[in-house]
Amino acid sequence: MVKNSFISGISQEEKEEKRGSVEFQVFSFTNKIQRLTSHLELHKKDYLSQRGLRKILGKRQRLLDYLSKKNRVRYKELISRLGIRETKTR
Repeated sequence: MVKNSFISGISQEEKEEKRGSVEFQVFSFTNKIQRLTSHLELHKKDYLSQRGLRKILGKRQRLLDYLSKKNRVRYKELISRLGIRETKTR
C-alpha cells in the first residue's frame, strides 16, 4: 500500500498545539477514512477494515454533531475546508 498525503490543512506547529480540539480530531478521522477507503477499493472483502471504517465514520459524525451544536460558525468552516457534506438534521 502506497502512503499518500491526503489533507495537509494543518501545519506541524498547529498539530502540536491543538491535538485535543474537535477540529483536529475530525481532521485526523478524515485522513483515516480516506486511507481506509482507498484500501477497501483494492481489498473489497476486508470486512474488519469495513467495520473499522464504519466505527470511525460514527465517531466523526458524533464530533461534527457536537461541534454544530456548540459553535455553528466553526462547524461551517471545518465542513467547507475538509470538503465534507453537511449532515441532515432531524
